[in-house]
Amino acid sequence: MRNLIHPKGLRFRFIMYTFLFLAVPLFSSFQANAQDIPCLHNSYVFGMSTVLSGPAAHLGINMRNGVLAALKEINLQGGINDRSLCLIALDDRYEPEITVKNMHRLIEQENVLAIIGNVGTPTAIAAVPIANRNRVPFFGAFSGAGILRRIPPDPYVANYRASYAEETAAMVQALITYGGLQPDEIAFFTQRDAYGDSGFLGGIAALKKNGLKDETQITHGWYERNSLAIENGLADILLADPEPKAVIIVGTYGPSAKFIKLARKYNLNSLFLNVSFVGAAPLAQALGPGEDGVIVTQVVPHLNSSLPTVKKYHRALSLFNPSIASTFGSLEGYITTRILLLALKNIKGEITRESIMNGLESLGEFDIGLDSPLKISSTEHQASHQVWPTIIRNGEVLPFDWHQLEITP
Repeated sequence: MRNLIHPKGLRFRFIMYTFLFLAVPLFSSFQANAQDIPCLHNSYVFGMSTVLSGPAAHLGINMRNGVLAALKEINLQGGINDRSLCLIALDDRYEPEITVKNMHRLIEQENVLAIIGNVGTPTAIAAVPIANRNRVPFFGAFSGAGILRRIPPDPYVANYRASYAEETAAMVQALITYGGLQPDEIAFFTQRDAYGDSGFLGGIAALKKNGLKDETQITHGWYERNSLAIENGLADILLADPEPKAVIIVGTYGPSAKFIKLARKYNLNSLFLNVSFVGAAPLAQALGPGEDGVIVTQVVPHLNSSLPTVKKYHRALSLFNPSIASTFGSLEGYITTRILLLALKNIKGEITRESIMNGLESLGEFDIGLDSPLKISSTEHQASHQVWPTIIRNGEVLPFDWHQLEITP
């Protein structure tokens, strides 16, 4: 019987909540009462390998909730071709070797039509070759890495979100244009893997466009994936000369929060900026009410936006499970699935792995109620290039405008 694999419980170091999953997933500190959509004998079946346990579990849980909310919404409307849609989500714990096993199971045993909403860059690096080799659409991964955005694009890989390079480039441009910083006054603190590298290299490229001659002038600290060992990377930044006036962070919320708190303890007065993958809400919760002014870029509109898609998302999430709080991650999962559903509706004839990819490419320019139209074609496999900045104030994640940047002298 097809079903979701339920993640194991884990106690976070910084946030003392317990994730306990029994016969069905119950409560996490960020999402509650995730519900399964059973796969019937004639359902269109989709797959996801994502992080459902461990320090980054909130990312996978949120993404899965957004996908499931969109699927429940379409199922309540009669599905596609009078057939329901369902999701099989497997936990990879943000570890690539587990992703490989999950991908093979989803494709070879569960016979999914497409993979949707996988979370993470290291795991995407493991998954993409398997999807391409088996001619299975790999759509809407929660990652802004370049591996998912090759030119020309991989034939079976397509995305909704803006890239990490675009997120860090937006930060760099704002820091220089509105903050008045010089390139060597900007430092980086990143996860030591392909995820961190994607954001860092995008930021360096933006700095070079703004006059940086030698990238060795840029201070860069690291930490290891799935760890909280940030001290060495912090030391590199504390010892930098000149002291950075802004630090761009490409990491997950636990180590990012620890880095920011320790940096403040050691009197580093830099402005801190994080890419979307950090998870703005858990970062704000981990930082506590005393840390204001941390910027987090998003690849979806703010949750309080009046845009049509955001309103539909809130209704769909409430229909799926009214006890689940809205998050940027589940909004991304919802938008991603809405795009896939639009492609499915446009398919004439049998829905297959091949026709799904063709359906995505045939969307061209389309509008689902965001700030601007999206586009997917045979030569453009990334629907959106838009970045929305937000800021943490008093424990809340609020809309922000780059014109409001304030840099400590």
